[in-house]
Amino acid sequence: MRPLDGVRVLEVAMYGFVPSCGAVLGEWGAEVIKVEHAVTGDPQRGLRQTGPLRVDGDPNPNVEHANRGKRSIGLDMSVPEGKEVLYELARRSDVFLTSFLPGHRTKFGIDVDDIRAVNPNIIYARGSAFGPRGQESEKGGYDMTAFWCRAGTAATITPPGTEGMIAPPGPAYGDTISGTNLAGGIAAALFKRERTGEASVVDVSLLGSGLWAMGHTIALTQHLGEQLVAPVPGVHGSPINPLVGLYETADSRYISFVMMQPTKFWADVCRHMDIGEYIDDPRFAGVEQIAANTADAVQILGKAMATRTLSEWSTRFATLAGPWAPVQDTLQAAADAQVRANEYLVKAGELELVANPVQFDVAAPQSGPAPGFAEQTDEILTELGLDWDRIIELKTAGAVT
Repeated sequence: MRPLDGVRVLEVAMYGFVPSCGAVLGEWGAEVIKVEHAVTGDPQRGLRQTGPLRVDGDPNPNVEHANRGKRSIGLDMSVPEGKEVLYELARRSDVFLTSFLPGHRTKFGIDVDDIRAVNPNIIYARGSAFGPRGQESEKGGYDMTAFWCRAGTAATITPPGTEGMIAPPGPAYGDTISGTNLAGGIAAALFKRERTGEASVVDVSLLGSGLWAMGHTIALTQHLGEQLVAPVPGVHGSPINPLVGLYETADSRYISFVMMQPTKFWADVCRHMDIGEYIDDPRFAGVEQIAANTADAVQILGKAMATRTLSEWSTRFATLAGPWAPVQDTLQAAADAQVRANEYLVKAGELELVANPVQFDVAAPQSGPAPGFAEQTDEILTELGLDWDRIIELKTAGAVT
């Protein structure tokens, strides 16, 4: 049994952020019904081009990532018959999950009071750009604007003198992180309802998630009144610790050392890199000496690292006591033996997708493909107890697909 087995989520949302929350809840066991516009569907379905990468045909990872394992109903909430179906679904659901802006929630009759009128016990969860309060609470936004730019990440990782900013590493970066945050909040609200009988309103924003991701940095810079300035690309790393930084291998790959206690690991690193003559070098005898002679140590380690390939170092460093890692691109990360051992990628229909990062009872989550647009409309309406005559009437009225 999965933790959220028996929980029904009604998702009225578009694009990546809030639907990725639904995907996580689905992998935790919830049944997720995705409401899409009866004619146009979720606009995310039209996303084919992402930077230089283009997807033709199906499956489309731009859709599958955030919509895995759901069922889809095509529904027009602007007509009375469509709203009637929506309310009936809400009446039978545990969670109402939406990305709609306040004005649109009011327009379509899906705000908190509207949904609570048909189901007082429902957990109402909202994903927004800028949060539920303040002058900009009614404004929309994307992960690029609210998460990446406004919350401080872009400015912090962009080195001085760089024109513009460093962009996010890929699509839906902030969306996916924020969606997972929202899923966690919903899980906590379900627990509270189980304990107290009280249903909560849950809010997560892209801006708040971006700030949380930068939380340590913001606390540090606020306390000191200084900015954390990104190093120029190619700079080793710590100016006072040679065991915190990047080193290039013989085949032009990079290895990251992150050993915060240099005196603890110095001798072991020297042995593994065949530079044992530096173990007792007085320049590296203690923390102060290592800090003062970091430039010399970096040069020594860099020269040694350049003598072998990443594969050779990986074999040799298998017994290295301190933390290290190869710098990997996404294809390399997906092929990583440790990633595979933990089943961090799962089969979802025709695609392999990254699973949500939470595992229960040392098992990978079960997943499935994203539904086709409105694929389960008839099935869901039948489950509501509607006969075919009524379903045809709804289709004729344009209320459902």
